[in-house]
Amino acid sequence: MVTPETAIRKAQKEINEQKLVFDKKKLLEFYEEMLFLRRFEEKAGQLYGSGLIGGFCHLYIGQEAVVVGIQDCLQEGDQVITTYRDHAHMLAIGTSPEVIYAELMGRETGCSRGKGGSMHMFDTEKGFYGGHGIVGANVPIGTGLAFANKYRNNGKISVDYFGDGAANQGQVYEAFNMASLWNLPVLYVIENNEYAMGTSVKRSSATTELYRRGDAFGIAGEQVDGMDIFAVKKAALNAIDYVRSSKGPFILEMKTYRYRGHSMSDPAKYRSKEEVATFKEQRDPIEAVKKVIFEKKFASEKELKDIDKAIRERIAEAVKFAQDSSEPDLSELFTDIYVEN
Repeated sequence: MVTPETAIRKAQKEINEQKLVFDKKKLLEFYEEMLFLRRFEEKAGQLYGSGLIGGFCHLYIGQEAVVVGIQDCLQEGDQVITTYRDHAHMLAIGTSPEVIYAELMGRETGCSRGKGGSMHMFDTEKGFYGGHGIVGANVPIGTGLAFANKYRNNGKISVDYFGDGAANQGQVYEAFNMASLWNLPVLYVIENNEYAMGTSVKRSSATTELYRRGDAFGIAGEQVDGMDIFAVKKAALNAIDYVRSSKGPFILEMKTYRYRGHSMSDPAKYRSKEEVATFKEQRDPIEAVKKVIFEKKFASEKELKDIDKAIRERIAEAVKFAQDSSEPDLSELFTDIYVEN
């Protein structure tokens, strides 16, 4: 006997399988989106080196497949929250590069009016709730967003990104406990780039299978190749379906890799040049999609170069907008400090 629930699950499975057909349009879309994130971050690094960006700056170069693959599975109204490595997450949800660069340069046209900088981005209109500088602090906040969604019964979920370093923080497990206890619609994404702030996960974590960190709370999890956007999307579709189906929270551990140091001030001497080169040459997520595009003859070398050229021009326009924007007035030092009744 086919129950209504079984029929619904079968229909959802068929929908997910349809979404996993990577045709020409989708492959080129993935390629362009990931390349845009990379070129944006490369330019941010140059601007930081030129002194146009102050404070801290954490780049996402190498990890593009994670956020692009997951964002492709979300619905309008779902919420995203992450740590201080947040530029790419904002771009993926649709925030304009102009306001992100303006924020990085401390201009009044920035998403936080130039007062947040690299680590404290914010765009609630797009469903982005930060950019948080305290390691692991975003996890209970993202869990709170999920609580609000369940309370309102709005069918939305929150996606809570954090790194392998944050996975050892106590507040993460308090959040896990509440999420499981109250069956909250939250997807926890551990972006395991293997080195946290500079210490290998093998030296800092008693258990390195981070997707199993929810076992004690009855939270299901899965480890995914975060350098493979096809694997990311497949896992994300299933995990999001699980969460949205009122089955409770889910953990996706994305095994990824950052090519740069933890921040712009980190020379990353704790790993070998050979290790980094291996990832760039053999595991790069953008090159992997590019290879499939060529194999299927979906685009020529010239067509992909034209995409790259257009991206660079778009980024140049965004940078100019930011540079032409004014710095906040000194009076802004005294705003957004207290809530006014």
